[in-house]
Amino acid sequence: MKKINLSIDGMTCSACSNGLEKYLNKQNGIFNATVNLVMANATIEYDEKILNQEKIEEFVKEAGFKSLGEFKEIKFEEKSKKEKIKFILFSILAIVLMYISMGDMINLPTIPFLNPHTNTTNYMISLLVLTICFIIYGIDILKNGYKNLIHKTPNMDTLVGIGVIASLFYSIYNMYNVFMGNRMQVMNLYFESAAIVIYFIKLGRYIDGISKDKTKEAIQKLVKITPNTAVVKVDGVEKTVTLDEIHKGDIVISKAGEKIAGDGEIIFGKAHLDEAFITGESKPVSKEIGNKVIAGSMNYDGYIEYKAERIGKESTISEIVRLVIEASNTKAPISKLADKVSGYFVPGVIAIAIITFLVYLIMGQGFETAITSFITVLVVACPCSLGLATPLAIVVSEGLCASNGILVKKSEILENAQKVNTIVFDKTGTLTYGKLKIAEILNYSNISNEKLLQLVGSIESKSTHPIGKAFADYIEQNKMPILEVQEFENVAGYGIVGKVENEEFILGNAKILEKYGVNNKYIENEKELAENGNSIIYVAKDKEVIAIIGVNDIVRENTKEVIDILNKDKIQTIMLTGDNKETAEKIAKDIGITKIISNVIPSEKAKIIKDLKQEKRYVMMCGDGINDSPALASSDIGVSVNSGTDIAMDSSDVILTKNDLRSILNLIKISKKTIRNIKQNLFWAFFYNILMIPIAIGVLKPIGISINPMIASAAMVFSSITVILNALRLRRIKL
Repeated sequence: MKKINLSIDGMTCSACSNGLEKYLNKQNGIFNATVNLVMANATIEYDEKILNQEKIEEFVKEAGFKSLGEFKEIKFEEKSKKEKIKFILFSILAIVLMYISMGDMINLPTIPFLNPHTNTTNYMISLLVLTICFIIYGIDILKNGYKNLIHKTPNMDTLVGIGVIASLFYSIYNMYNVFMGNRMQVMNLYFESAAIVIYFIKLGRYIDGISKDKTKEAIQKLVKITPNTAVVKVDGVEKTVTLDEIHKGDIVISKAGEKIAGDGEIIFGKAHLDEAFITGESKPVSKEIGNKVIAGSMNYDGYIEYKAERIGKESTISEIVRLVIEASNTKAPISKLADKVSGYFVPGVIAIAIITFLVYLIMGQGFETAITSFITVLVVACPCSLGLATPLAIVVSEGLCASNGILVKKSEILENAQKVNTIVFDKTGTLTYGKLKIAEILNYSNISNEKLLQLVGSIESKSTHPIGKAFADYIEQNKMPILEVQEFENVAGYGIVGKVENEEFILGNAKILEKYGVNNKYIENEKELAENGNSIIYVAKDKEVIAIIGVNDIVRENTKEVIDILNKDKIQTIMLTGDNKETAEKIAKDIGITKIISNVIPSEKAKIIKDLKQEKRYVMMCGDGINDSPALASSDIGVSVNSGTDIAMDSSDVILTKNDLRSILNLIKISKKTIRNIKQNLFWAFFYNILMIPIAIGVLKPIGISINPMIASAAMVFSSITVILNALRLRRIKL
């Protein structure tokens, strides 16, 4: 199976995106297709043995749209000057057209040579010419409407196209009657209706385009973080190159005031770097030889040379952009509901318009009244606002999350986060910083403490666990050489095993001693260390415990505040840790967590999550994304606290790039506000159509309330603007 993301041109409403999505999903060889109206792209999973990009693009064309090739980046260009001039020109023509056609009706001064009574021919020809100009201006609408009707996926353009063509030909027919001598028919020309409907549709799309671009501003800021050029060092000579010319392994130079061009490792120099955009750390971080740098970081005060490791699409910032775009390409259940409704709505409106037309003819109201009502129903019911209701709110919220250090992989998370009633936290690296330090050593052997720590540190250097980092830091600080380790084995949830100087050492918690049959007669000593808040590392050799090492950790800033707020909101908080009970209880007591499950291995964590879900609880699991991956994958929403560089964790649904647990509160808040906003949008969209369609049919004519196609098109634009403005309110959420 292969995946491709194509840029799509020609989509104007949810009926378009929904129709294309349905058409693609019906094709042999396509496993799944998701079409995004706001991003104007389609993500397609297909069988490469049956299909290729060229064939898929043919499917897109058959459905009435155009593929612009693979979706590589989001363009944030403002409306071109040419497009603005064209829009201004047609705005002036619209005013002129309305003046000519309706000025006489409202007692405005009449242009003599265009007077409908004295210069009928000039009057009719001027209206026809101006209307043809508007037809050319909106030819894309008519083409799309026709293609979608042919492919049995009628959309908004279909409604507009039918209405415009009907109005145009009816007016031409009456114009012919005038030339044949029936001069009274000059008052039954509806050229302006066809033209102004197109103008208002174009107006709505112009506003939509601007609004959709605004919803992507957070992604735009991320895209612009990295510099356009960088300086590389080749054979001792500095050379300025573009980012595309940098390769892995190149030595890149960064001077004070410059941005880092790619992820890498410092090999020379020292500097303070601002990484706030990714880590949330407000103060510049000191970086020296051996430290990692992130693309987009600002070099404040030093000179460094770093070896490029992850560049272009592989860099951290590119990964963030990719995740945000992929998230916006998924559909929340509430969005799928709106798409489904839109799919039935357009054919339903066409049916209502036809019935209205026939009823007026049967009632003897005349062809003019029947055709006008027919056109009005089609125009007033265009589902623009319905199509924008969900995707705009989702994209605005995605951008808001991204700009606040919350990377959401699937848009359905924005709908479901507000359902969470249980949050399970890992301890080390999640509730705490995971920056452990060696606090106490109980040495029962004849090996010196220094040698013991060198042996243990050498084995721990092979581990990715935060505890291993504590020993690695100790060895580095004391400038000890790392000894060669053989037969290293990571025993997930228990500890590690390795041979150093031909002797096997077993390191880990009390469970690893049971697993390897090691006699443990130091349980009371373990409790004493644990009561002081230490995580315990047993060191065993030859089936005997030779030492117990206690390492301390620091609780994350704001953790207690976050737990207190969650408890106040009646969201149950649980600590789930592989650490010992005493240490877990001490930390839990300090931060306000009352339920603790300790001494569990990764597979047991996943089982506990599943048990909670069976209790009908909606569970969020928050972990460090490594040992917690089974639990993260098993939860309803998996949240990973990010280290700042390794963000592509498949097991989690959400990545907190700021390493701040307050982001969980922000995610839940954004979720609640987003769903409320979408429901408001859908309400107004449906309310508008429920209200306006009967008026368009003529139900309220007996009490003097009626509308024509021009008013209908203006009302339709107003409904879309209402939904757009409401969705954009999400940008003002205070976190």
